[in-house]
Amino acid sequence: MRHNVNSDSRNESEESGWKNSRILIVEDDAHISDIIAAGLQREGYRCTQAYSGSEAMLQLEQSTYELLVLDLMLPGLSGEALMGRLRGELSSSVPVIVLSARDQLDHKLELFGLGADDYVTKPFELAELLARVHAQLKRARPDREAETESYRHRELVLDNRTYQATVKGEPLTLTRQEYRILELLLKHPSRVFTKQDLYTLAWDEPYMGEDKTITVHISNIRNKIKAHCEQNYIDTVWGIGFRLSRTDS
Repeated sequence: MRHNVNSDSRNESEESGWKNSRILIVEDDAHISDIIAAGLQREGYRCTQAYSGSEAMLQLEQSTYELLVLDLMLPGLSGEALMGRLRGELSSSVPVIVLSARDQLDHKLELFGLGADDYVTKPFELAELLARVHAQLKRARPDREAETESYRHRELVLDNRTYQATVKGEPLTLTRQEYRILELLLKHPSRVFTKQDLYTLAWDEPYMGEDKTITVHISNIRNKIKAHCEQNYIDTVWGIGFRLSRTDS
């Protein structure tokens, strides 16, 4: 693993008002965990370290965190199982950055389907991980004072004060990107978004041409809505992209 402990990353967390964000590092390799913690602490973040999935679950049940850095190969409860319980029984939308030595596209898409917000392949530069942490926290708490407090389409409501989505009054457990995609569709109900549009706007990153990423997220949103409502809320515009549904079908 390439560790760039003396990174050139600036103290952006302090400058942006996130100096005290609490981050849970779930990594069974104590050496790697300590290096990550040291880098994050230099940026002003408060870190808690867990060395197994079971220990991490206890921490998540007892405390609140703004972000998780999650290794997959953990003793006992795996990273995938932990993320499933996080999004399921804990109904948490806290951002999760996954660490894994596997870099296959299908594996990444599977993790996004489970609720991961970002993915860093081992070995990695510490500066890159710090930048991704900052980006996730920025997306999680953007400055939206001038924006509308809520958006509604039929029985789907997004509340920008609490960053919660409901359909028929039932809460939807969405990842950050899923929430952002729905927000874009509701803010611009007459616009057709290409996959490139959605990726660029929801991830704040250049589009890398991975069409399946957007398709998986749209499918996840539809399934979560369908669990409470049979109406279709997202239309596929074949050959172009997606838009907010205009009908009740």
